[in-house]
Amino acid sequence: MALLALENVSVNYGGIQAVRGVNLEVNTGEVVTLIGANGAGKSTTLRAISRLLKLREGAIRFDGREITGTAPDAVVTLGIAHCPEGRQVLARQSVEDNLELGAYVRRDFAAIRDDIGKMYDLFPRLGERRNQSAGTLSGGEQQMLAIARALMSRPRLLLLDEPSLGLAPLIVLEIFSIIRNLNEQGTTILLVEQNARLAMQNSHRTYVIEAGQITFTGPSRELLEDERVMRAYLGD
Repeated sequence: MALLALENVSVNYGGIQAVRGVNLEVNTGEVVTLIGANGAGKSTTLRAISRLLKLREGAIRFDGREITGTAPDAVVTLGIAHCPEGRQVLARQSVEDNLELGAYVRRDFAAIRDDIGKMYDLFPRLGERRNQSAGTLSGGEQQMLAIARALMSRPRLLLLDEPSLGLAPLIVLEIFSIIRNLNEQGTTILLVEQNARLAMQNSHRTYVIEAGQITFTGPSRELLEDERVMRAYLGD
């Protein structure tokens, strides 16, 4: 049984049907990537999973439980964390305040403090800047903070939306190293990423979405060699 399953999901966004009949699965322990052109419906799909957008039709199941009508905070409690496009850190709050807010659904306060320490171990630069306002961090540091903040809810599934957006190439490689490390430690990840080649090189399976519909799916290594995918998304 898949950890996450989307069944014939359709979503309207701003009066437009942005996602149409999407079927998608993520199994425990996988990194699954969702690629497509701008406006194809990638971020809308993630926002539907985290229940920030209502479905027009279809169903979403998490660990066998339908969550289609579940409130966003309850979805976090169930084990889904969403790291949004553009990072969206709380700029005037400190790094540590941002991390504490990432655990807002938890009440195990001693464990929260322990987890903040673990985030500083995982992201040493955040530990060095723990009292610094998040808005003064570099773009790469803000992305690390956004990921760490999402991890503070102890998710079973991490939704990552465009983690490399606007970052220098060396920082992008560092972010993907972190993603691999998180997955090796047991975090299941659904990744939306503009750098299709890098996303596919670091994932188990790939879904390609075009105009709100899934057009290709398969093992990432196989799709990396698919001429249609290469022409459309990989610049070959």
